[in-house]
Parts: sequence; C-alpha cells; structure tokens
Amino acid sequence: MIPVPLLVCVMAAWCVVYLADTLLKSSPTHRINYESWLASRGVALAPFHIRWQTTVFNRLFGYCARINPRVLHLWFNGGLVFGIGAMLGSVALLVKTLQQTLAQMTTDNPRIGGQQALQVVVPGVNLPSSQLAYFFIALLLSGVIHELGHAVAALREQVRVNGFGVFVFVLYPGAFVDLFTTHLNLVSPTQQLRIFCAGVWHNFILCVAALAFLFLLPVFLFPAYTTGGGALVTEVVQGSAADGPRGLAVGDIIRGLEDCPVGGVEDWTGCLSRLAHAPQTGYCVPTASLQPSWAHGRAFKRLDGTMDCCSNNSLTDLCFSYSKPEGRNSREFACMPVRRMVTGTRACRSDADCSSSAAAGVCVTPSLENQTRFIRVAHPPGAPMLFVGYPPHLQYAVSLTNFVPRFSFLPLDLPVFLETFCKYVVSLSGALAVVNSVPCFALDGQWMLNALLEATLVTVVTDRQKRELIGFFLLLGGSVLLAANVALGLWMVTAR
Repeated sequence: MIPVPLLVCVMAAWCVVYLADTLLKSSPTHRINYESWLASRGVALAPFHIRWQTTVFNRLFGYCARINPRVLHLWFNGGLVFGIGAMLGSVALLVKTLQQTLAQMTTDNPRIGGQQALQVVVPGVNLPSSQLAYFFIALLLSGVIHELGHAVAALREQVRVNGFGVFVFVLYPGAFVDLFTTHLNLVSPTQQLRIFCAGVWHNFILCVAALAFLFLLPVFLFPAYTTGGGALVTEVVQGSAADGPRGLAVGDIIRGLEDCPVGGVEDWTGCLSRLAHAPQTGYCVPTASLQPSWAHGRAFKRLDGTMDCCSNNSLTDLCFSYSKPEGRNSREFACMPVRRMVTGTRACRSDADCSSSAAAGVCVTPSLENQTRFIRVAHPPGAPMLFVGYPPHLQYAVSLTNFVPRFSFLPLDLPVFLETFCKYVVSLSGALAVVNSVPCFALDGQWMLNALLEATLVTVVTDRQKRELIGFFLLLGGSVLLAANVALGLWMVTAR
C-alpha cells in the first residue's frame, strides 16, 4: 500500500501551490505582475506539474555542437544505430517483463519478482525514504544528459533550439528541450533519426560511464581508503540482532563469519548464504568441559522435531549436542553457557576435526530450530558477536562497505554515497534509455519510429497515408505493451 503520510504531504503541497497560483491569477491587483513575472522567468504551472524553461544554456549547446564535427558525426551515427537496436530490444524486454509479472501474479514465489529487469518504483513503497535523494538526483541527471544529447544533435543538423528546461510532475523531476518544429520538419528522416536517437544514446553512455566509475572506484579512492581487509560497518539498525552492547557498532571491521573469511561485502553476503544452507557449524571444546555441573538437562522435542534442553527464559545458555564417547551413533544434549563454550574455540564438523588438538576434544553443535543458525561474527579487536537466528536477518541488520579509511578524519559514508549514487544512475539512466526507445505515443520512440519508417519504407510503401497507418498501429501496440507493464507493475507494488 502507498504510505498515507507521503500521499497526504504530496497532495497538500500541490494544493497549496495550485491555490496560491489561482488566487494570484484571479487577483485584480496582482494578476498582471504575477503573470509577467512567470513569463519573464519561463515558469509555467499546472495541476501537479511545474516547469521552468530558459535560453541560458543555448550557447553551451552551440559550443558542444561545434567540437570536432567529424567525430560528432560518427558519434551521432553510432547513436542512430543504437537507437534502432534499442527500439527492438526494448519491446523484447517489455514482453519478457510482462510475462514475468503475470507469472508472479499467479505464484507466491518472491524470486520471480526479483528476476525482473524492469520494475515500477514508488517512493515510500519499494523505494526507502532514506534513498529518495539518490533517486531524484540521479533521475534528474539522467534526464538532463538525455536532453543534452537531443540539443547538441539538433544544432548539428541545423535545427534551432528554443530553450532548455526542467520540470516536476507530482514527485518525479525531469528535463526537456524545445526544438523549432519548422526546422525539424525540413531536415531529412535520417537527420531526424539522429536527433531523436541522441537522447537514449546519451543515457546509454551515461550508464556505461557510471558502471566504469563504479568498477574503478577502489582505484580512485586508493590514496584515502583501503579494500580487501574486511567489511566496514557504516550503520546498525536500531533494535536489530546486531544492535546492543555486545553487538556491532559503526566503525567495526568484520573479518569473518565462523570459519568463512570476510574480505568485503561480497564475502559477507556469500558467507551468510553458505551458512544458511550448510549444516550448523560445531565447536571443538575439551572433553573435561562437558561435566554434569554444566546443567545436563533432559532433552525434549520442539514442535518442528528438533531437540532442546535449556529453559525458554535463558539468555546466556544454549543447548548443544555431541556424540557420546562410548557410542558414536547416539547424541547427548547439554545446556551450557554459550559465550564461554565457543570463545577461542575453532569450528568443526565432526569429532575428527578436534582430534588434532593438544587436549582431547569433542565437537559440540548448537541444537537449534530448523533454518536457525548460531554464528560467530569476528570483528577484532573486540570479542566476537554471537548471533542466533535466520542468517538473512543478520544481513539486513547492518550496512557495510568495502572501503576502510586510511585516516581517522576521513568520512565513512563517502564511498557509500558514491557507490549508491552510481548504482542509481546506472539503473535510472538505463531505464530511461529502455522506456524512451519503446515505440509509444508521446515518447521518443514515437518520433524514432516515424523517422525510421520514412527513411526505409518510402520506396516500398509509396503512399504516405499507408506509412502513417503502419506507424499508428505499431505505436498503438507499443503503447498498450508499455501501459500493461506499468499498470500491472504498479498494482504488484502497491496492492500486494
């Protein structure tokens, strides 16, 4: 469901803006001055829509259009080829996404939804409020680069740019360029195609550039940050399993989970996944430690069939199982102080792993419920954090980064900010390239398709009306496909 507070705030803000605009325009004393102020600054207001247009950047666009004409010609020809391929690819991707959405609607398997390349994003629903700044800034940057491509390509083809602007529709920011329509209609279909394809082409280039920056980030930050020495904790969720005096703290460096070394965030994720699917790890303890004074209790079965031997109220003891010395096929259960038993001991899978110890040892294994694991989180020089629960819960309890500052005055969050922002740029710029390539009414794909048909079918279908009819039905199909993806995707996000 869409969060009610967010919806109320958005509606209230737009109501205030629209009410103020209506009052000023209906005021006999302020109407002329207000409308003159809006016109002089290029501001236009409509319900749930505000935009600003200027000619300030026209000189910059003209300068970019004159840089090395030969290279720019090859550059925009590459964009033309990419745009045609993107049109076909976007349709195939939308068909696949629609199939996955329909399959997800008929099953409760969450993995199907996670495999989708395209997903509808609703702030406050599947976009955390803490990530809104990344989302909107990356979306605006992707839109500006998109329109920069259109403007430079248009000037290269002798099409005048009337202005550049930005807008906000409901919550979503964007950008646009205003091209002189008369000039645009006079150039050839191939020239039009270069102009219309330039937007998605530049979105693709921005996506690749952000990916390259993300990949080379350890190199760029090498003088100030190290990698490979562990996963640095940048945030601990309050009230989570990792919170508390013996839990993790911001600035801790996690170096291992049981016998699985952690050199970075990828290792942390891999180790948790391995521990979640592997049998519970055991621990080598001296045989002498297994004494009756350690509260050997009568074991009893839980509802899921696993064994327990400790009181439900115990916060420091845990039920362990081990093989009886006289009978390897039978198990004994003992309720023992967990931190004392596992501190400084090594992990094992069987008693044979403990036979190399100087003192005779036995492999004791925590007796836990199904899917529950006992995990030691090593973060020296502090004592290991002990976790009992479902391993994915531990993954969501902390935020980690691969980058460890070389100096204490360096911020912990800078690499996280750069990583997160680059990931949003990759996702949103790539999504804009895909969506705008779809042959759909009111998107770049409409003009790309029309120009492509004029450039390729003019000798095959000589009647212009027939070409327009072919284009209309192709656009109608693309529009229905995109609308179905958006409608079903929105329903899946908000209603389920």
